[in-house]
Amino acid sequence: MTLSAPIKIYSLRNPYMVIYPQHSKLSDKEKTNICYLSFPDSNSGCLGDTQFCFRFRQSSGRRMSLHCLLDQFDKDLPVYLKKDPAYFYGYVYFRQVRDKTLKRGYFQKSLVLISKLPYIHFFHTVLKQIAPEYFEKSEPYLEAACNDVDRWPAPVPGKTLHLPIMGVVMKVRIPTCHDKPGTTQVVQFTQQAHTHIPVILPTVHEVDLFGCFCPVFLHSQMLWELVLLGEPLVVMAPSPSESSETVLALCLTFYLFRPSVILGVTNPFFAKTLQHWPHIIRIGDLKPAGEIPKQVKVKKLKNLKTLDSKPGVYTSYKPYLNRDEEIIKQLQKGVQQKRPSEAQSVILRRYFLELTQSFIIPLERYVASLMPLQKSISPWKSPPQLRQFIPDDFMKTLEKAGPQLTSRIKGDWIGLYRHFLKSPNFDGWFRTRRKEMTQKLEALHLEALCEEDLLLWIQKHTEVETVDLVLKLKNKLVQADRDHLPLKPDTMEKLRTHIDAIILALPEDLQGILLKTGMT
Repeated sequence: MTLSAPIKIYSLRNPYMVIYPQHSKLSDKEKTNICYLSFPDSNSGCLGDTQFCFRFRQSSGRRMSLHCLLDQFDKDLPVYLKKDPAYFYGYVYFRQVRDKTLKRGYFQKSLVLISKLPYIHFFHTVLKQIAPEYFEKSEPYLEAACNDVDRWPAPVPGKTLHLPIMGVVMKVRIPTCHDKPGTTQVVQFTQQAHTHIPVILPTVHEVDLFGCFCPVFLHSQMLWELVLLGEPLVVMAPSPSESSETVLALCLTFYLFRPSVILGVTNPFFAKTLQHWPHIIRIGDLKPAGEIPKQVKVKKLKNLKTLDSKPGVYTSYKPYLNRDEEIIKQLQKGVQQKRPSEAQSVILRRYFLELTQSFIIPLERYVASLMPLQKSISPWKSPPQLRQFIPDDFMKTLEKAGPQLTSRIKGDWIGLYRHFLKSPNFDGWFRTRRKEMTQKLEALHLEALCEEDLLLWIQKHTEVETVDLVLKLKNKLVQADRDHLPLKPDTMEKLRTHIDAIILALPEDLQGILLKTGMT
């Protein structure tokens, strides 16, 4: 499989749509959604070139071959980069310039790249490389770009990829779930025997975090709480790029799970339509770099009733934690000293990471205690079950092993935990952890089986019991492969050897039957 498999490129010029590769199929509903979401509304006033992204639901009944192709890589990705089976991502390069020869008075065209992969920075870079030339040279140029994409290698996490595209070669590395949170693997470019211009991407997914939080960084800790608790948020911004980037920045404040509902809009009509939402962030025009941004205020929702409402965070939510003045002073000092936005983003990203780790470590410690002891695992019994998560028992651990051990922030941590345990984010996080721990128990059980002398065991049991054992071992092989159990490297081979040896110890008629019941 190549990266081209999850990519489709569309050229839209109202009301026309040109699709590459031409064999790509879209439902009428998907076409309508792409056309609607790929053109900024008239209130945005986007002149020149604008880049933004959106997410839309795929039609029901679509063939699942693409999901199967990506599943083999999904297991090694961090949570925030896993594909969402129900959605596509649309990456847009929109151009609007004055043209008196056209009836509307403007040339308006969007180049849209559709993918299952949430690699925001990477796909924006791809579009930035091909869109300007495409607008001048039209379809043949786009066809040539698709031919380049067809030659891309598989999107293997952890592997450095060389991706040629229209005269340049992009060098990228897709993160893995085994990378240390908050770190970026530096990609070094090595000279190769080709004429392409090298482009090194330090990240495939990160956005300008500080640029997005700049108008609201006084309230960044409160926004962190809202995202942590899975509260629905609306971001209202003057342009689609600011709207989509801010939504992505909120989503990427966490490395543990995907936020529940965060909606980005630009049309002021939504100020009235969505005023019933519990939390709304309204962003004004951004200040030039080097200026201290005017910080929006926290306002009550009842004040968001008119289309000309001022920028602000409209919510009745009261944060559980006290505001961290140190991070605010550090960021304000950076603005005054004209520290690059990239450096400010590193500071803010590290802050969110440390805050999240301080919150999650007590939960991880308690969940680890639910794991049965390894000595309780018997090869001849079913794997033991995880103990139940009891909220009151967890809360009792916080007095001596709570976030106060790693965080300087004071406040009602207990109240924050109680709220989190009732949120959809906890359900999703614990479901994932429970699945991982259950798979670990299955792996330990399988490894214990492999260490047994199974030939000695069958000497003490009947042929019926021996056949039953072979069938169970074969099922465990299939399960281990399907669920990607975290086994030691030689466990699968040991199990196959055991199965072969047991079958050879049986009568020939049974050997023939068992050899036909699946691979050994």
